[in-house]
Amino acid sequence: MTRRNAANGARTVRQIEGLCAQFTRRGLSRGIRTFRVGALATLIGAMGCRARDRSGGTHADSDHASSPGMAGTPGMSEAPGGHGSEAPGGHGSEAPGESDALPAEVTFSAAQVLHGGVRWGPAPAGEAAETAIVPGQIAPNEDRTARLGAPARGRVMAVRVRPGDPVVAGQVLVTLESPDAASAQADATKAAADLASRKAEEVYAASARARAERLLALKAIPQQDYERAVADDELARGALADALAEERRARATAEHLGAALWSGSASGQIEIRAPFSGVTLARTAAPGTVVDAGAPLVVVTDPTRLWLTASVPEQLAGLFRLGATLRFTVPAYPADTFTARTDAVGAGLDPDTRTLPVRGAIANASDRLKPAMLASVLVEGAREAAAVVLPEDAVQLVAGTPTVFVATPDGKGGERFARRAVELGPRWGGRIAVTRGLAPGDVVVIAGAFAVKAQLEKAAAPDMEM
Repeated sequence: MTRRNAANGARTVRQIEGLCAQFTRRGLSRGIRTFRVGALATLIGAMGCRARDRSGGTHADSDHASSPGMAGTPGMSEAPGGHGSEAPGGHGSEAPGESDALPAEVTFSAAQVLHGGVRWGPAPAGEAAETAIVPGQIAPNEDRTARLGAPARGRVMAVRVRPGDPVVAGQVLVTLESPDAASAQADATKAAADLASRKAEEVYAASARARAERLLALKAIPQQDYERAVADDELARGALADALAEERRARATAEHLGAALWSGSASGQIEIRAPFSGVTLARTAAPGTVVDAGAPLVVVTDPTRLWLTASVPEQLAGLFRLGATLRFTVPAYPADTFTARTDAVGAGLDPDTRTLPVRGAIANASDRLKPAMLASVLVEGAREAAAVVLPEDAVQLVAGTPTVFVATPDGKGGERFARRAVELGPRWGGRIAVTRGLAPGDVVVIAGAFAVKAQLEKAAAPDMEM
């Protein structure tokens, strides 16, 4: 029986060993070791107690025999505060450096400093215009945006573009079929035929008048016949002018509806064409649907020309003037600053929000900016304020926050770099003003800041313990 218990215990030990081997994360390793040793000691002690009971020993003897082994087992000594207290560093304690946050600082050796081209120096003091940030938004340039709707009631037969598709001037975007268009086509065809008939009549009347003039000169016809020929010619001329006007009206009506004017055709097709080259901003038309006159179908805009709109608080309204340059940033490119030219300033404040509407024209040749993007518009005041001026490369985005690295010698030939969040002011000529978070004279990295950022992110990556 004792041999059987020993075999069962050994099997259980192997199972525990297998479970413990699956926990390989660094933060659980120490706790697993404590649990494994303690579990083995408990199991061995229990096996000894069971063996003594089978062989006729007393409980007191078994307890006395197992106590020294339990007390000497690492991690199983009873801590002050009650039985079963977890030993320091056991399972459940967080290992240092396991936080998801980036470390506050990183240390470079002399070789790493040389390899990364890292240089540091005192932050120079300077002056920058006082700035404020107001919310803004990028919008389509309405002067270069066409919101195309249905010119008449009809059925949508085909939609040839999708949102984001480029289009060229004159390209067919949507095709409809409309009874109004069929009627306009028929009127245009009828007016064209009537015009041709009136032209023929006018030619005949003019010829008859010329012949009557020659005969009258030869005394071959009476004066009355000549006057009748003149009247017929004048009537033919008037009828031709009326037919020409009607033909122009009918054609203009058909063209206004976008009806395709094919010879002898009254299909009722309407073709919605792009008025200029650009991109499809939106599409609400769907094939097979019946739409009323004026229903929106497609929006086409020129993406190279956009507007920047902002609502400026009353206290900053005096800083804006026509033709001035606006600087702004967007969340999609937080490290870049874009510019716009102020082309409209509101004549008065909005009575509800007490803000001044301001609009700027954006040249978007690179097509990086998109309509409806949110923007932060940088407003520069007239007064100068003290600031720290650094090269643009000295400021890095760390976790989406502008950051500089403060340098401190580590006493071993290397350097310790601590990250510090800052607030930025205007940029000019490859330099940037730091308005908050840094004091003049602070020793900061002025070259190679990207290498420091890379090492900081590398240090935050978790180590996998195999």
